[in-house]
Amino acid sequence: MEQQRIGSSSKPLEGAGFDPAFIPGLSSPPKAEPEDAKPPEEAEESEETAEAESEETAEAESEETGVVDETPAAEEAPAEEEASDGPVFEAADRRARITADAKGVRLRLDEEACEFRWDEIGAIETEAPRFGKRFTITVHTPDRRWYPIEIEATARSRFKEWETSLDEVLDAYFEEGDD
Repeated sequence: MEQQRIGSSSKPLEGAGFDPAFIPGLSSPPKAEPEDAKPPEEAEESEETAEAESEETAEAESEETGVVDETPAAEEAPAEEEASDGPVFEAADRRARITADAKGVRLRLDEEACEFRWDEIGAIETEAPRFGKRFTITVHTPDRRWYPIEIEATARSRFKEWETSLDEVLDAYFEEGDD
């Protein structure tokens, strides 16, 4: 008697087409929680107590030195606004977003995101279709990988505006040459 299996005998496929995490840099690896991790309620309480303790030590130090920091925490600038005053390129639609500034290039599609510093980029290619309103930007890395993203424009006239803006950013930050 032969035994028969129910279901497919083929192995599941692996690779970038089936798992976006397969491409390095496209998404971060999942974080494993340690076995001795606290439940979320306890973790929030410990964070709040740590913040309160740090504020108390800062107040005590300012009293000792006589220097008082009068800047409220709410007025501190976010980290993203600390970028230089140079040119910035941003294009987005309902699903995709690309941002290029002094820090590098950031691509986002739905919940997936990746970031490239300028020294990690080999080339950036743009393509405006002959028909349609999908503008394609492809980031090429020196290790022969490429990451395309399509942005749907509200009008075809945006293509020229986006190319001009991206050229300004590339001229300011991207250094071509043999390193």
